[in-house]
Amino acid sequence: MNKMYCNDDLLEIRAGILHIGVGNFHRAHQQFYTHMLLHEKDQQSWGICGVCLLPSDEKIVNNLRAQDLKYSLTVCGRNGKNEVHKIYSLCELIWGVEDPDAVVRKIADDSIKIITLTITEGGYNLDKETGEFILDDEKIKYDLENPASPTTVFGFIAEGLRNRKVKNGGGITILSCDNLQHNGDTAKRAFTAFIEAQDKDLAAWVKENVTFPNSMVDRITPATTPEDIERLNKMNGTNDKAPVYCEDFAQWVIEDCFMAGRPAWERVGVEFTDDVTAFENMKLSLLNASHSLLSYPSFLMGYRKVDQAMENKDLVQFIRNFMDIDITPFVPVPKNTDLENYKETLIERFANHSVSDQVSRLCSDGVSKFPVYIIPNLGKMIKEGKDLTRLAFLIASYRHYLKYKTDDHGNTFEVSEPWLTINDELLIANENPLDFLELSAFKGVHLKTTEQFTDLYIRFVQDIRNSGIDWVLQSIIK
Repeated sequence: MNKMYCNDDLLEIRAGILHIGVGNFHRAHQQFYTHMLLHEKDQQSWGICGVCLLPSDEKIVNNLRAQDLKYSLTVCGRNGKNEVHKIYSLCELIWGVEDPDAVVRKIADDSIKIITLTITEGGYNLDKETGEFILDDEKIKYDLENPASPTTVFGFIAEGLRNRKVKNGGGITILSCDNLQHNGDTAKRAFTAFIEAQDKDLAAWVKENVTFPNSMVDRITPATTPEDIERLNKMNGTNDKAPVYCEDFAQWVIEDCFMAGRPAWERVGVEFTDDVTAFENMKLSLLNASHSLLSYPSFLMGYRKVDQAMENKDLVQFIRNFMDIDITPFVPVPKNTDLENYKETLIERFANHSVSDQVSRLCSDGVSKFPVYIIPNLGKMIKEGKDLTRLAFLIASYRHYLKYKTDDHGNTFEVSEPWLTINDELLIANENPLDFLELSAFKGVHLKTTEQFTDLYIRFVQDIRNSGIDWVLQSIIK
């Protein structure tokens, strides 16, 4: 059995952080760091109150409540040795569907000093082309007109801050933990736009009393399937309804700009800085972009686990060429970072058999991921006349994945793309492959009118259709 790290004496934990979006990544990353810190007596006012806002969260809420909000986290070593932590840092849990007023009261509570978020890359409701907050969304319009009965994360935070302002609850920090470049700036743009449209007095208060630090987060955390739950419980000697597992690598870099204090996370390995730009650019451009590069081709080749896909030497070479040739010229290296070692570690992390991430997870929500992970560097590559082969192949693979929903072996599948627009659906259905290049995910660049790109892309679309992904990949590697 794996070694279990826990402490049953942590009885004085109080919530100083409210977190919205109690998913697996949050429970393997922020909760892990905070749990490790709460073993120190002077930090036990920094427990986390989790908040779930979606009807689909009912299962995780019920499972966590059934075990007093405790759960096991299995950290899977690349050397095959695992550590199991019994996580105690989640000290409260509110389900907004069940008790929306409790969410508002907790945000207004002066004991809460930080609101953290994992609401997904697409959850900030920003137009992919202009970057502006989408005020005419139906749910947003409802919340703007009905501030006392919010339904979205924006409405809940606005109402909570309004109550906080009225009761003189003091300033607060909103800290995004989503995989977005300048995620704090993104959060600030989204929440201040909503609040400005709803309540100008509150907007003025927010300007003076709320900070939005940028942060960079990194830890591969697969979705937990029913089979995983059975496997983890058997392996660890536990009976956990909501276990999580993750890799042994973790990184968290945060701009040190907190309005009302913060935990001493630096004691457990978090790095604080004045500017996270170099760190987040390296991570998003190399790790996340490489995940996207791997996802659609490997899925269409029939792979369903990332570590299994990494046993294919052509896929590994494809990723290394992407990192070395396409991306490294555009990645400023953070201080004290060995970029070659970082890239080699990424390959090791992807191949970690103990984590065995699902390729389908990497494929999901491409419409939100492409603008963040792929398009910024693709735009630079086009401008500088770089080789576009690998990214043209990626986008041709993405079209095939969305349009035909069948892999090279004839297996059909469902796609998970919650942010596709009606126009996106029409572009996917269109038989002219050039029209696909107008998908909302690609609005940051003019792919359709870039001849250097379209020549490669059209060729790959046809070759994938006629000869399959594997054949096309081999032609690129040679």
